[in-house]
Amino acid sequence: MGPLQSVQHALTPASGDFTDAWLANRRLSAHTRAAYRRDVHQFLGWCAGRDLDPLRVSFLHVNAYARDLESTVDARTGRVLAPASVARKLSALSSWYAFLLRLQAVPANPVGGADRPRVDRDSSATVGLSAAEVDAILAAAAAQRGPTAARDRVILALLADLGLRVGEVVALDVADIGTERGHRTVRFVGKGGKPRRRALTAHVVAALEEYLPVRGDGDGPLFTTATGGRVDRHAVFRLVRRLAKQAGVPAWARLSPHSLRHAFATAARDEGVPLEDVQDAMGHADPRTTRRYDRDRHNLDRDPAYTIAAARARRRPA
Repeated sequence: MGPLQSVQHALTPASGDFTDAWLANRRLSAHTRAAYRRDVHQFLGWCAGRDLDPLRVSFLHVNAYARDLESTVDARTGRVLAPASVARKLSALSSWYAFLLRLQAVPANPVGGADRPRVDRDSSATVGLSAAEVDAILAAAAAQRGPTAARDRVILALLADLGLRVGEVVALDVADIGTERGHRTVRFVGKGGKPRRRALTAHVVAALEEYLPVRGDGDGPLFTTATGGRVDRHAVFRLVRRLAKQAGVPAWARLSPHSLRHAFATAARDEGVPLEDVQDAMGHADPRTTRRYDRDRHNLDRDPAYTIAAARARRRPA
């Protein structure tokens, strides 16, 4: 038996070995890694329920799986899965099969010929926030009292002022906060496992200076629970909604930490920050993704025709 055949013999989809090997072969953030693992395990469970060998399925089986996903109710929202969620699950599955294809464990990638849902790249299902609503949520955080109030203010500040992803925030360690060339900074692992750094605003720095003495000395997670564990993303979801409710935001029950990320992009573009700078700050490989986050991009007040006309008017002789 050759080396490749040995690998194929040792790996079995039912035990999760294929998934472990696939994830180990990818540079991914911890959040993305966990999401991909859930997506593949969900498909393997679907196959097991139909007595299907996942190494022998065709694009017809993947199509059937996709249609089942489209009728699945999301426990968090009470609504059927959005097309973008279905597309993401199929994308993870396609990557998994592409890895198996390279191992020659499957004859073809069955997701390649499947009918994937169309996702409008110019829209997003995330509920947005106005600048005034973000200010109100931050004010609600500032008014908090209690043992977690200082910690929560830093979390909200990082989400609102820097537009970080919730997974990036909860993964921060104390050692990730530093100083570079006169700037207070934070280093983190972005989407795709890419090391990134951002400058901290005065608002974030002030919140950190209040929180760190409360947290106490020692390395490890920046944001900890009462028992010393790392704060998880679900706690941040609950925090955002609780503060939004206190702030009187009408859509508080449908908000997520990602709503603050969208608001960051919209506010930055409204203030005239160039698209490429917002793209870099958010860690987007494609500017179209950044544009989708800009909720005010269709505002006629921002039509470049006005800017050109104003410049022409300034050039006219008095």
